[in-house]
Amino acid sequence: MSQRSERRGIHVDQSELLCKKGCGYYGNAGWQGLCSKCWREEYQRARQKQIQEDWALAEKLQREEEAAYVSIQSSSQTQPPQSHSQPSLATFSKFEEKKTNEKTRKVTTVKKFFSPSSRTAPKKVPPEKESEKEEKLHGRRESHGDTLLRDLKGIFTQPWEMGSSTEALVSKLRESHEGKTPSPSITRQSSIETDRVSRDFGEFLKSLKPGREIQKQSCLFIDSMGNKKDLSAEELSECVQDFYQNMSDRLMSHFKGSSEKVDRVMDQVEKYIMTRLYKSVFCPETSDDEKKDLSTQHRIRALHWVTIQMLCVPVDEEIPEVSDGVVKAITDIIEMDSKRVPRDKLACITSCSKHIFNAIRVTKNEPASADDFLPTLIYIVLKANPPRLQSNIQYITRFCNPSRLMTGEDGYYFTNLCCAVAFIEKLDAQSLNLSPEDFERYMSGQASPRRQDDPAWPQTGSCINPALSQIHQNLSVLSNLEKRQQQVIEGAQSLQTELAEWQNNVAREVQEILERYPLEIKPRASAIDAENVENDRLPPPLQPEVFAG
Repeated sequence: MSQRSERRGIHVDQSELLCKKGCGYYGNAGWQGLCSKCWREEYQRARQKQIQEDWALAEKLQREEEAAYVSIQSSSQTQPPQSHSQPSLATFSKFEEKKTNEKTRKVTTVKKFFSPSSRTAPKKVPPEKESEKEEKLHGRRESHGDTLLRDLKGIFTQPWEMGSSTEALVSKLRESHEGKTPSPSITRQSSIETDRVSRDFGEFLKSLKPGREIQKQSCLFIDSMGNKKDLSAEELSECVQDFYQNMSDRLMSHFKGSSEKVDRVMDQVEKYIMTRLYKSVFCPETSDDEKKDLSTQHRIRALHWVTIQMLCVPVDEEIPEVSDGVVKAITDIIEMDSKRVPRDKLACITSCSKHIFNAIRVTKNEPASADDFLPTLIYIVLKANPPRLQSNIQYITRFCNPSRLMTGEDGYYFTNLCCAVAFIEKLDAQSLNLSPEDFERYMSGQASPRRQDDPAWPQTGSCINPALSQIHQNLSVLSNLEKRQQQVIEGAQSLQTELAEWQNNVAREVQEILERYPLEIKPRASAIDAENVENDRLPPPLQPEVFAG
């Protein structure tokens, strides 16, 4: 089978990684193949269209309500109050009920743009005198349409808008806080990491001239986000991206077009903002991120039998350096979940990708290509099964500085990770060059692939389960160690035998030499005059004498 046919299910043309609008930036599956810039434009266009439709519907409802009220007033003037009071109120009540049902059915998209204070339901009219009821109905008539239009107008003026004055911001924040319970994630005692990031952010801003204004605007934005936990994930993302854009525009004008300084400041702003908002915007309750996480995790677990050979991964884990690189890549992709800042999560993805490229380079002794990188990344994701993978991808997509995802190596590696996850979700028998029957049996656990080069295993497939493969390798290593140990023991026994024989040979040779040349011990020689028996008759020896002279 040719190399090209083996990779038919994995190969991704590099042009497919770019934005579908043809702007040249990297696209993203979460943005329907668009880059962050084009996606925001499409989102704003769709949102504006929806707002216009909701505005027209609100004005229509207001006109119908006014016409109904006018008809009630005219009928009340032509008929005695005693005879028509109850029927008129019943008619108006039915109209109110019909109008409410219509609003509930058609204007659900409007409600999500309103602040919590504007969602407060109007109080019900208690049963009192007819005159008081007429006055309250008149007040309600004036409040329905006016409130709806006022809320729609408020959509275009965000509390954290950079161009607004400080007094207006404080006023809006004070109004948004009235009658509300603060978010538990915002009022919860700051963690050690949050305190450290806040302290570092303050120290960083001391060296900047607009540092105080940046910190004030950031704090106001964080406070305003605490009251918007009921918004959808897309709306939370829109709020954060709007803040990034406004802050970046003001910094660009302050630094006179120095993009390097702006990026450096925006990195610190993103780190401070997202560390403070992490618990409230990561995998929010209004999204289905958790459901996607479980689905992806179960999918990867079901694909535990997929191996390097099936994906045509050009990596040889028998090489120690390559094996270490694979372990480091897996560690980096798992560590991504422990980071809070989108930029730090991207750094983990980038580090993982660099380890993959290095492993491929060591294996092939040449630079890795994009066709080699993507299947290896898929293999790493399958082997690591990172926790909350979908939530982390969505978090980066929604709240990362868009410039990082559009260009650069971070954007390239992140786009490839999204492609790898999409491939895993759609992986089928054709992608792995398997028959549909074998693929279904492997997925259901009824069978598992086996090695073709091992006669001890049944020949039912081309590869083996990764866990069983590791066990088989360990058994092979233990078998080799046992053989080597046996060789060492046999060598030691042979050496012991040779030493014993050498000792016996030496003893035998010494004995032969002693027998051949026996040792003769001669008696001790006596003194010269030992045999003289008349020694006692000899005169005494001469003694020296001193003569006086």
